[in-house]
Parts: sequence; structure tokens; C-alpha cells
Amino acid sequence: MAQVMEAPANLTKARTRTGVSVVIPVLNEEEAIGAVIEALKREAVDEVIVADGGSRDLTVEIATALGARVIRAGKGYGRACLEGAVAAGENCRILVFMDGDGSDVTSELPRLVAPIADGGYDFVIASRARGKREPGSMAWHQLAAGRIIGAIITLTTGQRYTDMCAYRAIRRDTLFALGMEELTYGWNLEMQMKAAYAGLRILELPVPYRCRIGGRSKVAGSLPGTLKAGWRILVTLMRVSRNRGQRAISAGTRAS
Repeated sequence: MAQVMEAPANLTKARTRTGVSVVIPVLNEEEAIGAVIEALKREAVDEVIVADGGSRDLTVEIATALGARVIRAGKGYGRACLEGAVAAGENCRILVFMDGDGSDVTSELPRLVAPIADGGYDFVIASRARGKREPGSMAWHQLAAGRIIGAIITLTTGQRYTDMCAYRAIRRDTLFALGMEELTYGWNLEMQMKAAYAGLRILELPVPYRCRIGGRSKVAGSLPGTLKAGWRILVTLMRVSRNRGQRAISAGTRAS
């Protein structure tokens, strides 16, 4: 389990609790994490949890100094997301996941949370593909991958997705009910597929998207990173689809 580091102060100690916790998986984001946390202080959230994947720069020190709760999550994007969700605790009703590079617009957070808080939806995901993007914020292959995999999920589940954006909100109990297993870059796709298979009420919202504040993307920033993430996404797509098919066959066998 992740090692929790004490923060000097709660980000929102003077506010009424909202039941909303933000989880930010990070790895060497010292140039951006401060601005992200400062921006989140203006939003109605109870806590910002920075799930560190082994940063070797000042990411942890900056996040802690600004009042975020930092956990040592270990290696793997999905592992960081999962450990962050666990760390949020039972007082958290709604989890918001977002990147720590400054590309996600924090002021959009209330739009993602409101449909769940109002009881109309279970899972809300941001779509960069449908929103206004800052020039250079997304590579063509990221847009294409989101569209292609979205089309495959539509064919198998009927749920339409246009993106695999990290910026998303979901009820904490609903997330754990999905039985998330993927600890790498396939985490986002697994959540979307399992949410569709489970018949959750899903809303995709177009959001603006910016260029990262600093540093280089671990995925789109290099060919090896892109290939590694793409492979994990394909493996996740096949695994989740296969497991669902096997469960369907087992259910049919029992029924007969």
C-alpha cells in the first residue's frame, strides 16, 4: 500500500465538505504541479491527492508545501490512480482524476462533478477531441487513437466515446465496484469499457485543452513512450473484451 506523506495544511479547511477529492498521478512534474494545485484551491474540493510514481525532481516537495496530500504510489499510471482513490477514504463521494502537467483546465471541474452530484450520471469524462484545443496541445495520433478505440467500444457496448482523456469524475463506490485491475496506461480505457459494460449512466463533455506548462509528456513526448502506452492500451482492450465474453459464456452455461 502507498506510503502517505503528511501535508502541512488542508487545502480547504475553512470550507464546508463537498465530498469531492482530486487525484493527480505524477512523475517529474515540478514545472507544473504548483500551478495546478494553486488553481484547484479555487474549486470546491475537499482534498487534492498527488499520487507520485517515483519523481526524482521537486514535484513531491512542491506539492506538499502547497498543502496537497502526497502518497508514494509506486510505478505505474493505473497504480497511482488506484492508490489515490484508496487514499481518498470513505468521506469522499466523488473522485476527480486529472493530469499534473497543467493541460487540464481546472475551472472545468464543477462541470464534471455537477452531473454526478445531482444524481443524473455515474461517470463523467472530458473530451478533448470535442472541445477547443490550444494549438500543439494534442498530437494527431492521440486524436486518432481516441476516435478509433472509441469506435471499437461503441461497436461492442453501444456507448460512444471520442477520447480517453485523464480528466474524469466518478463516484468512489462506483469505481471500486468496477473491479479495476490495470496498473499501467490502460487504466483509463479499462474504466471506460467496464463502465459501459456495467450499464453506468455515462456523460462525455467537451472541454478546452491546453499545452502542458513544462516538461515532456511520458507518452506523446517520445516514440518509445507512445509505443509502450499504445501496446498497453491494446492489451487492455483485448483483455477486458475477452473477460467480458468469458463471463457472458459462463452466465449462459449456468442458465442452461
